[in-house]
Amino acid sequence: MRTEQKSLEEALESLKEINESVCPNDGFLDQLKLFEEMGFKVDTSSPLYRRFRLKLLGQSYKVGEKIGNHVFEDDPGVARQPNPTQESSGKEKTLKTAYRCKKCRRIVAAQDNVIGHTPGEGNSSFEWHDKRKGHTHNKEQDCSSLYVEPLKWMTPAVEDGALEGKLSCIHCGARLGYFNWSGIQCNCGSWITPAFQISKSKVDVSTI
Repeated sequence: MRTEQKSLEEALESLKEINESVCPNDGFLDQLKLFEEMGFKVDTSSPLYRRFRLKLLGQSYKVGEKIGNHVFEDDPGVARQPNPTQESSGKEKTLKTAYRCKKCRRIVAAQDNVIGHTPGEGNSSFEWHDKRKGHTHNKEQDCSSLYVEPLKWMTPAVEDGALEGKLSCIHCGARLGYFNWSGIQCNCGSWITPAFQISKSKVDVSTI
């Protein structure tokens, strides 16, 4: 696939011409499909890769593996030292979107940490009714929450082994959202698993 830029389907056909009994398992096929979608390379910065990694992390949790701090992404709110090479080259710094706690303005997530999803994906047939309010969820409405990778500032809440719980700002304690290893349903209809949810109403958008 890498050297000849063959699609997953084409690569399997080539292998079966050599050995008809070739039958990769589903997990490996998922990885090969991801490899194809990323342009026949392993791109750890790709949103597709990050979403796949989060899915594997959720699977590890379900089988009882201990989730340690080392698998959490760096805290975007911790100041990083400037790169002298970039400064001396005179290149302009690329601005990135960041999300700050509305109460204390601490950065709690960067755009790179956001795990995208397709509105209604995985729940199109769900169409559940909220009987108390008497309405169905509109898949076209804007999502009211951000879903991010687990970040190091979340570890006090997440590392104690709880299945679900609140996510609070590590600086001021304001409630920002919720986490659930079994998943959370977004208001657009999608089921996000595992879910580290930050309410958009609790953060301000800025650039860094």
